[in-house]
Amino acid sequence: MEPIGSRALAFRNTAGVKALEDLLVILVVEDDQLIQDIVEGALSDGGFELAIASSGEQAVELLDGSGGKYRALVTDVNLGSGKLDGWGVARRSREIDPEFPVVYMTGDSADEWASKGVPNSILITKPFAPAQLVTAISQLLNSGTPTA
Repeated sequence: MEPIGSRALAFRNTAGVKALEDLLVILVVEDDQLIQDIVEGALSDGGFELAIASSGEQAVELLDGSGGKYRALVTDVNLGSGKLDGWGVARRSREIDPEFPVVYMTGDSADEWASKGVPNSILITKPFAPAQLVTAISQLLNSGTPTA
C-alpha cells in the first residue's frame, strides 16, 4: 500500500498508469483497524481503489476536497469518539451528489436505518462476508438503486 498523508488516509493503486479520475475510488470510513483491513482486502480483490478515513470528520474533509473523484461511500455507522457518525457522513455525501452510492456497515444500529439512513442506500450488518460488501457496492454502481 502506498500511503498519502497519514495511515488514516491510504490510497491503494493497483491499476498502474490509469489516471485517478478514471478509477472507481471508494471512500471507506471505519475507525476499527481490523475491519478496515477486511474491507480493504475485499474491495481491492473486487477491483476497486480505496481511500480510507478513520473518522467522520476526516471523511467529510476528503469528500469536500475530492472534486468528484469518489464513486461511492462505505461507512461504519458508529465511528468512535468523533462528533460525526456514518449517518452524518452519508448525508454530507448526498449534499454534494444526491445520487451518491452509500453502503452502511453496522453491528448494532440496523434498526435506525429507516429513520437515519439516506434513501437508496444499502445496509449490511456485521459480521458480514466480504463478498456481501463487493456485491452491495457493485449493485449501487451498476443500477443506482438497490433492490429490497
